[in-house]
Amino acid sequence: MDMMQDGDRYARMPYRRTGRSGLLLPAITLGLWQNFGGDRPIETQRAIIRRAFDLGITHFDLANNYGPPYGSAEENFGRILQSDLAGRRDQLVISTKAGYDMWPGPYGIWGSRKYLLASLEQSLRRMGLDYVDIFYSHRFDPQTPLEETMGALDTAVRHGKALYAGISSYSARRTTEAAAILRRLGTPLLIHQPSYSMLNRWIEKDLLDVLGQEGIGCITFSPLAQGLLTDRYLQGIPAGSRASHAGSFSQAMLTEQTLAKVRALNQVAQRRGQTLAQMALAWTLRDPRVTSILVGFSPDELGEIDRHATDSGIDLWAQSSRE
Repeated sequence: MDMMQDGDRYARMPYRRTGRSGLLLPAITLGLWQNFGGDRPIETQRAIIRRAFDLGITHFDLANNYGPPYGSAEENFGRILQSDLAGRRDQLVISTKAGYDMWPGPYGIWGSRKYLLASLEQSLRRMGLDYVDIFYSHRFDPQTPLEETMGALDTAVRHGKALYAGISSYSARRTTEAAAILRRLGTPLLIHQPSYSMLNRWIEKDLLDVLGQEGIGCITFSPLAQGLLTDRYLQGIPAGSRASHAGSFSQAMLTEQTLAKVRALNQVAQRRGQTLAQMALAWTLRDPRVTSILVGFSPDELGEIDRHATDSGIDLWAQSSRE
């Protein structure tokens, strides 16, 4: 494959220390939450992942239920790993999570030891991996003792199925408790993954202070507020945008009050000679306690890639790959 020299790749991306750990992460991570399911052409996905890696993005963030359908993002990533990034495993940080609904019944959701460890085995099989670099508890489970959930993360690390333990969307108080439990177990909490953007600043209240004191890294998701902090919504809701159909983005977020804020922020970005998206990403990285930010791709960008990432008749192995 036509990849740039490794030296160039790593020179283009700043890498930041994850809390007080030894792990460096790229300032920008590729999240596979949206647009990597069975409903997207695999060629588009390959183009995105290859481009990301060429830009020095070494960290790929997944979860068991990313798709749709559930599991398909991990399956697709596994295929691309074997075809396009073969021999590169030790240059990559691959993360997955369990916590939201994944399969029917009481053992396919929340934070039990039963669910987390079974889910991790399934994730490894889907991706064709022996281990992930980071395994997360995707959300706090109020019905399960935190010792049990953290104990499952500790077991995953001890059994070599994960190198590090993480948590996502935990409150500051629960993060403090989780860190103490994991420290006692001997598997320090590496990283917390919260939502954070110019329109969603909850982590500044006390979570960032906890992470700084505890030496835990922070990787933030939705830094563009699901596309709201881009130029897409300055004139209202365009047809085909994420906000125009049901899903993770609620039209209730697009009040006139919010859009007025977005337009004002866009003016600041223009004065800085940046797009609103560029400013929003730079802003979320301004705090040294934030290790990395998770970005995805908008449908517009994917459409543009689709137009250019077409089959070019260069598959010399087409026949054998169909057998």
